[in-house]
Order: sequence, then C-alpha cells, then structure tokens
Amino acid sequence: MLHFSRWKTILIWLVVVLGFAYALPNAIPRSTLDSLPEFLPSQQVTLGLDLQGGSYILLQVDQEDLVAKRVQSLSDSARSALRSARIGYSSISAGDRSVTIRLRDPSQAEAAEEALSDLTDPISSGLLSGGTISEVAVTEPQAGLIELSLTSEGIDYRMSSAVEQSIEVVRRRVDELGTTEPVIQRQGMDRIIVQVPGLGDPDRLKNLLNQTAQLNFRMVDLSASPEAVADGGARPPAGSELLYSTDQPPVPYLIQRQVMVSGENLVDAQPGFDQQTNEPVVNIRFDNRGATQFARVTEANVGRPFAMVLDEQVLSAPNIREAIRGGQAQISGSFTVQSANDLAVLLRAGALPANLNILEERTVGPGLGADSIAAGEIAGVIGAVFVILFMVAAYGFLGVIANVALIINVVILFALLTVIGATLTLPGIAGIVLTIGMAVDSNVLIYERIREERRLGRSVVQSIDIGFQKALATILDANITTLIAAGILFWLGTGPVRGFAVTLALGILTTIFSAYTLTRWLTAYWVKHRRPKELPTGFLRLAPEVTNIPFMKVRLKAFYVSMALVAASIVALPSVGLSFGIDFTGGSVIEVQSKEGNADIGAIRTSLEEAGIPDVQVQSFGSPQEALIRIGNAPDAPDGAQQQTIDSAQASLEADYEIRRTEVVGPTVSGELAWAAIFGVLASLIGILIYIWIRFEWQFAVGAIVATVNDVFLTMGFMVLTQIEFNLATVAAILTIVGYSLNDTVVIYDRVRENLRKYKTRELGSLLDLSDNEMLTRTLTTSLTTLLALSALYVFGGEVIQNFVAPMIFGVAIGTFSSIFVAAPILFFFNLRAADFEAHKKEDDSIEASGANRA
Repeated sequence: MLHFSRWKTILIWLVVVLGFAYALPNAIPRSTLDSLPEFLPSQQVTLGLDLQGGSYILLQVDQEDLVAKRVQSLSDSARSALRSARIGYSSISAGDRSVTIRLRDPSQAEAAEEALSDLTDPISSGLLSGGTISEVAVTEPQAGLIELSLTSEGIDYRMSSAVEQSIEVVRRRVDELGTTEPVIQRQGMDRIIVQVPGLGDPDRLKNLLNQTAQLNFRMVDLSASPEAVADGGARPPAGSELLYSTDQPPVPYLIQRQVMVSGENLVDAQPGFDQQTNEPVVNIRFDNRGATQFARVTEANVGRPFAMVLDEQVLSAPNIREAIRGGQAQISGSFTVQSANDLAVLLRAGALPANLNILEERTVGPGLGADSIAAGEIAGVIGAVFVILFMVAAYGFLGVIANVALIINVVILFALLTVIGATLTLPGIAGIVLTIGMAVDSNVLIYERIREERRLGRSVVQSIDIGFQKALATILDANITTLIAAGILFWLGTGPVRGFAVTLALGILTTIFSAYTLTRWLTAYWVKHRRPKELPTGFLRLAPEVTNIPFMKVRLKAFYVSMALVAASIVALPSVGLSFGIDFTGGSVIEVQSKEGNADIGAIRTSLEEAGIPDVQVQSFGSPQEALIRIGNAPDAPDGAQQQTIDSAQASLEADYEIRRTEVVGPTVSGELAWAAIFGVLASLIGILIYIWIRFEWQFAVGAIVATVNDVFLTMGFMVLTQIEFNLATVAAILTIVGYSLNDTVVIYDRVRENLRKYKTRELGSLLDLSDNEMLTRTLTTSLTTLLALSALYVFGGEVIQNFVAPMIFGVAIGTFSSIFVAAPILFFFNLRAADFEAHKKEDDSIEASGANRA
C-alpha cells in the first residue's frame, strides 16, 4: 500500500496540478483573465442568484388560456369555411373545448362536414416521431347540429408546441434586456425556468414576461355607445366586444372581433418620438403580406377609427385619414420612454401563444448577494482554520499531512465546480464548509487505525500499511451512504438545494481521493525519506488511547430515553407543528433594509395594511436596519394572484426601504415541494437501506435505519421546539444529517462486523462495548471537527443560512449519540452469529499478511 509506481505518482500530481490550474482563475479578476492567452484556463465558478443578485422565475403556460384561444380560432375558421361554401347557419357558439354549429337547413349537414373537413385533417406530431394526430373531432349529436371538439392528444400537442414557442419568445425578450448568461429552460410538461443573474430591475423582467404581446388591428364599432355597454345598460353588438384603453382612467371602446391585420406580420418595432408632439411612440414595420393587408384595410375604411389592440387592451384608436401604404405605421398612446422601449421589445420578440403564470419567484438584490459572499468567505476561512489547528494539535506531523491534503481537496473541489459549470449558491458554500469538516473523517479513520495497529506491537511501517488497507472499506462504506443521500437530493431538489447536493457529492469524491490516495502518497514519501522509529503524536487527545467504558450497561436506559424523545417529537409535530416556510405553505417573503436609520416594524405593518394586504407578519431580521415580511396566500387563491400582492407591498415600501430579497411561491408549487420533500427523505432511507443490506447483513441495515429515523425525528422535534423555519434548505439539512448519521453508524458497524469475525465466542454485549471503545476517539474527533466548521458557518454565515445550519449542528450531535446508544443496542434484538462473517475472515488475514510481507 505504501509503494507507488512512477506512473501512479505522475498521475496523482497531474490531477493536483490540473486542479490548481482550473481553480486559480476563481482568485483572479475577470479583467486580468481576459488579457491572458486563450489556451490557459479562464473559466470561473458561476455564482448563484443568492450570491450575485438577480431573479429566478418559474412560469407555467396557461392551458385554459391556450385552449380558449384555440377554440376561438376554430370558431372563426368554421365561420369562414361555411361562408365560403355558402352554407347557412343560425348560430356558432364556443364552449370550453368545442364549437357548436346550428345549421339553418339540417339537410346541408353532409355538405357542412365536407366544408369543415380541412379543420379536422390530421396534423404532423413532429419530424422525429413521424406520426400524425387528430386535433379536432367532428360529431353530429342531432340533426342540424355539428360539434367540433378538441381532442386530448390535440391539446397535449398544442401545449408542447406552446412551451417550445414560449421558450424562444422569452429568450428573445430576456436577451433584449442586455443581461449576461441568462438560463431559460423547460421543466416538465408546461413550465419554464428563467434565471437572470445580476438583473437590477426584476419588476421590468416580470412585466415583459407577463404580457403575451399579441398585437392586432381591428375596426372600432360605432353602432352602439361603449359607455352604455360599460354601464350595463346595453349589450355589445354581435361580433363586437367591450375593451378598455391603457389610459388612466381607462376609456371604453366597442371593438369588432374580426382581426383586420395581425401582429404576426410585424418584422420590426423601434421606439421613437412623434415629430409633431415629441411624445414617445413605437414605429412598426410589416412584411410584404402585412403591408398589403394594411394598405387594403386603411384604403377601404378612410374616416373610420382603427384600433390597435395589445393583449385585449386598446393602445390607441385613431381615425384613418388616408390609405397607409409602404408597410410602416406608428403606435401612439400614453407612453413613457421606458414603456415605449418595452413595448418595442415585446413586439420584436414576438407574441406568446398563451399567458404565462408566475408560480414561483425568487429575487435577490446585488447588495445582499455581496454580503452573502463575504459572510460565506469569512465562515469558510474561520472553519478551515479551526479544523487545521485541531488536526495539528491532535496528530502532530500526520495532522500537517492531513491539512495539506485538505487544502488540495478544496482546490480540486473548486476546479471540478468550475469545469462542469456548476452554480455556487449559499447552501453550496455550506456544502464546502461541511466538506472541510467531514474531509478529516477519512484521515482520522486512517490515523486511528494506524495507532491501533501500532499498539498491537507492529512496526511503524506495518502499522501504516495495514492501517491504510483496513480503513479503505470503512471509508468507502461511510462516504457512499452520504453520496446516496446527495444523489437523491439532487434528483428531487431544485435551485440552491441542487447546488448544495452537487457540492456535497463532489466534496465526497475529492475527499476520497485526497484522504486515501494523496494522504497515502505523502505518508509513504515521509516514511521513505525519514524512516521514522515512532509515530508522530499531538498534544491533544479527546479520549485516552484505550478506554473500557461499559456503554452497554446503560444501553437500555439511553435507548428508552431516546425512544421517549422520539415519541414526544412525533406527538409535537401535529399538536404544536413546524414553522413551515413559504416553500411548503405558499406565500411571499420580502427582506428589506432601511435607507435611513433602523427599520420600523410597526410602520411597515401599518403601510402594508393600508395597502390592503392581509395576513402580514413583520419581524426583525439580522441587523436593526433589516426586517423580514411574510405574506400568506389567501385561501383558494389561484397561482399568480400573489404576484399582485407582492407588487403592492413593494410599492408601499420602496420609498423608505431597499428591497434586498423577494420570494414568491404559489400554492401549486408549494404542494409539489412538500410531497417532493417527503419522498426525498423516504427515498434516501430506502436507497441507503438497500446498500447497507448488500454490504453488511440485514440486521445491520435495520439497525442503521432505526438509528437514522431516530435522528430525523429528534431533529424535527428540535425544530418544533425552536420554531426554526422549515423550508427546502432545511430538507437539505435533514438529508445531510441522514448521510452523516449513517456515516457514523456504518463506521461503528464496520468495526462490529470485524470483531465478530475475530472474537467468535465473545458475548455480544462485551463485543459491542469493545467496538464502541475502539472507535470512540474517531467518533469524537470527527464530530468535533464537523461541529467546528458548522459553528463557524452558524456564527459568521449570516442570518439567511442560520436556519439551514442550526438543525445540522443538532443532527451531528444527536447522530453521535445514536450511533453508540441506539444503533448498537438494536443488534441485541437479532441473533448475530460469528459464522455469518466467517467467509470474510480470509480477506482480513490476507491484508495482515501483506502488511507483514511489506514490512
């Protein structure tokens, strides 16, 4: 194990050099990197929105709106087809998903179906599938009555097409904002994720995304009074509808439904100024088809008002003075320079096929992002210093070797994050700090095993060689369980939670490399050149080298206390309840900072109540200048309703407060996240159960799961007691606790399994005591290093991340307890026999033999 061939040495240090090469650009300013030669690595880790500011919006294509528009289009097409075929009808009415046509002469039904046949022709479902679908089905429920219905597969096809079209339109609109590296991608069947880092005006983004931008030109109906229709004293004439202008106050218009010129024929739209009034306008230009149609319509309707309608609102309705040829026109109205520019952006980007509802929104101001980076850097440095000092104090020169490997571990982790293009978020920084704390676990396992072998009388070289060999299986088992939890967290998580999972998973992989391969090479180099006669020792020991604590004598008492606390937690969960965050309840959170002086909680609450916002909670948050506002969802409120509330809240506060962070989660998303969280924890437990069952025996798997469930429920009870907010980040913390607890339990179980092979006739209680005592120093050392890193994160990481770290600190402490007093006693309930592990004894013997030979 201590021999390295030349090619292995070259490969190890090549990985280290590449790690430094790809991680170094993260410490160099972007302007300097741009001036370096192109062949040098220059990519940097992408910062998440919570670190650099920006907006995250989850959009959903409105299926009802899409179907309604398709039904209206089908109705118009049916009307035109019947008129062209000279088939009379008494009415054409549109339903939810169908169009009903009543013929004047039932004997013309066959001719009518023939005239409508083009509408029912199958359409291609795509080039890749090569198939066709029937979008419209025609039936004749009774004589003289024809029904055109949209099919389920037709609606699914339209939805899929609408999402793809919406993605392209959204991308064009976002690109017009001039932002860098926006992320726009599909999620599921009908949703679109939009992430725009560094955006300084999130409201403008929402306004651009909220409008379908369907522009069309229609004639104004002068046959009735729009005021009379608006007052309810009259009905709109057939073929017309009542629309309002964008003026303040809005002006009613009766607009014919027939579209004379469609905005689909626009090829350009630019903001400008009217030469006579100097007011902001939008100059538009049509393609050849649109220009011809526009000229024909204006020539035939000179003297009549011609309405420009955008998303069912009248922008303007000027009289046509003369035929407009050349394909150019001007849209005027109550525009500001900004609104004229935004309208031009919308028209250039094209129309959305349907409304987009905002299901979830998270906005972070750039100031808060900078504060988060600073807090994360401070916490990371302090946590690393604590761990480095402790390792030197505990293991002397071996601790120095572990610290060198630890630093290289973090460098390679940053290099991997950079190369794969991962996004570093605030929970991701927590994952790095946690990696620092847990990375020493592998070194502690190795060093404690080396010391143990040395106490058994082996030489220094034999002890080191056998120590590394015997620790390998334990290291792999302990880290793979955490890796399973990280994988499931990535699979089910979203946004920052996924960032945490990626960082944690990569941290585990780099830890295995640095602790087992790099540490082994450094140790082998030290042994070869220094030829030590004794192992280095530190001046700090958390426990004596050899202990004989009778853990199993108090096992039942400790077990019963733990089970009683679990029962109390289970009772408290429904009776007292968790403090659910908006991730699970829906609603909004606004973090504000006073522009002058301290935040006035009472004044904020009063301002929001005056703005007509109910169910408001306002509390101090972080510094005296900051406050946190929680706004709950109204019962049975639809998705998107919360957006109006958040806009009103921001408008009422923006004069005196800086909006640092905004989060909005609709009821649909909150329900889905709740189920995903429950499924995530269960899936993690099942996945780890299967792995332990395969690697060990079923008794160990059951014991590990019981101990882990114990830790999860006690952590939930802790959160009930402290009323820490339970959100998606907390779920990530709980899954990390699952991985850490199992890590600790598996390490002890691995020693139990080894001792069962070694001491075939020893009484089980005595054997479990021996195993716990042999692993006591390792357990305490690993827990302390992890707690040092987490404590630094809790104290210096900022208010936002404290809710994430606090359950982890409690979970690490309780996980250490349960590994000894819950996981081990569970084995008493099963009839473990030494014969079950006899098959593995030859493997252990071969390890010791190889160590002796190398010595």
